[in-house]
Amino acid sequence: MSFLNSIKFAHPGMFWLLAIIPLLVTFYIFRNNQSVADVTMPLPWKKDFMPPTNTYKNYLRHVMFGFRMLVVALLITIIARPQSSSSWKNITSEGIDIIIALDISSSMLSQDFTPNRVEAAKKVAFNFIDGRPADKIGLVIFSAQAFTQCPLTTDHAVIKNLFSQVHTGMVEDGTAIGDGLATAVNRIKDDKTKSKVIILLTDGVNNTGSIAPQTAAEIAKLYNIRVYTIGVGTKGKALSPVARRPDGTYEMDWADVEIDEALLQNIASGTGGKYFRATDNESLSKIYKEIDKMEKSKIEERDFTDRSEEFLPFAIAAAIILALELLVKNSILKTVP
Repeated sequence: MSFLNSIKFAHPGMFWLLAIIPLLVTFYIFRNNQSVADVTMPLPWKKDFMPPTNTYKNYLRHVMFGFRMLVVALLITIIARPQSSSSWKNITSEGIDIIIALDISSSMLSQDFTPNRVEAAKKVAFNFIDGRPADKIGLVIFSAQAFTQCPLTTDHAVIKNLFSQVHTGMVEDGTAIGDGLATAVNRIKDDKTKSKVIILLTDGVNNTGSIAPQTAAEIAKLYNIRVYTIGVGTKGKALSPVARRPDGTYEMDWADVEIDEALLQNIASGTGGKYFRATDNESLSKIYKEIDKMEKSKIEERDFTDRSEEFLPFAIAAAIILALELLVKNSILKTVP
């Protein structure tokens, strides 16, 4: 019954042809009665030639006619194009737009994280991306300037590949938090997805750039973009770059960790997000997991239907019945007129 319940017909109007079956049955009965009447005429000499009318072969002949009508019904069913459909509804898939804005200034080479802040941030971000298969994710990087390393995409292999290429020194050194946030807002604001999020990660104080961080935050609020801010750095001192050598490497020394937490808190609270402080690899990982739990938003339901032609069972049934009729007709009923 489950198979029959799943059957739909592409041309249900063809079932009007079934009206021919009662007409054929009526004609068959009429012809049969006429034949019996002719045989049973009250002529003295015909009684010796009258065939018996109540033998099993005579009943079997009627059964064969019934089978023939069943074949007609099956052929009409085939013409109506029976189809089965397999379908699913994606009602639990979740997805939002997420831009990760990553500080790549030289201070991100500080070694209070393993092996340093920027590499730890990349590793945790990879795990975060893997856990959000339905999301569009993009990447903005900033130091003294900001630019888009990867626009919003659902191809997470691409963004992870571009993420892996990120390193300090790609642009002039500095910490332009406002420019980084503004670039991220510009990349996400016009997308049609209702839920938009920016995760801004920095380890310093805004000291350059053409856009003030608060101005960028106000623009984000205007476009209903939530900003989660993460201050990266241990409490106290960390082994950090203090000077750059001619060969491009950095001289490391212990330096105070300075993060403008008040600014990051204001950006987050003003846009409906939240501020976090990460002091090591483990706490940074927990922060991303917390953001992952908070940012769950159902996307539009998607329907999928795949229809398959299901005429074969009906055709096989019709063929079997026809074969059976021919077998009976040419064996048991061979001598029956």
